[in-house]
Amino acid sequence: MPKIKKIPQRMCVGCQQMKPKKLLIRVVRRPDETIEIDSTGKRSGRGAYICPDQDCLNKALKGKRLEKALQRAITEELLDTLKQRLGQN
Repeated sequence: MPKIKKIPQRMCVGCQQMKPKKLLIRVVRRPDETIEIDSTGKRSGRGAYICPDQDCLNKALKGKRLEKALQRAITEELLDTLKQRLGQN
């Protein structure tokens, strides 16, 4: 009998739902205190996951959930990058 592979689940900071890790966008606070989008999902640092949906981003920003998860303020530059990334999907 083949072994069933476990699919990693992560919680979206916007909608607060558990979803497969590959479907979410990871935002990471690096050890040098910079915040960026982690396209590989393997960079070191504190990460937060968000759905590729504008509504989830708005909920995460309105409740300051993204800032709380990363323990740092979110810059306008990062917000612009996130909005562009959501527009592509």
